[in-house]
Amino acid sequence: MFSTTTRIFNYEKPLREQEDEVMVEDEVDAGFSSQLIVFNDDVNSFEWVIECFIKVLGHSSEQAEQLSLMIHYKGKATVKSGTRSDLIPYCEALLERGLSAEVVSID
Repeated sequence: MFSTTTRIFNYEKPLREQEDEVMVEDEVDAGFSSQLIVFNDDVNSFEWVIECFIKVLGHSSEQAEQLSLMIHYKGKATVKSGTRSDLIPYCEALLERGLSAEVVSID
């Protein structure tokens, strides 16, 4: 006779705080023809850039913070995608607030 032992393993996921997904930038390949890009500078504070992204672009505070860090470390980041005509008012509003931004076409 063979002896069989039964092992029961508990594969529960470890308890941790629920993580919210934060979309950092809009889907670039979702059929949009242009991107709004913001560049790093030595003038504007993180707080100001985050405030601008929240008020002008309607980003969440988490998304705005992540984008500001990307811009700081990478030199630039796409902060919004869309049609050129939709993005130009956002770009102008960011420029009026002292940020360095431009709308570029996606080829």
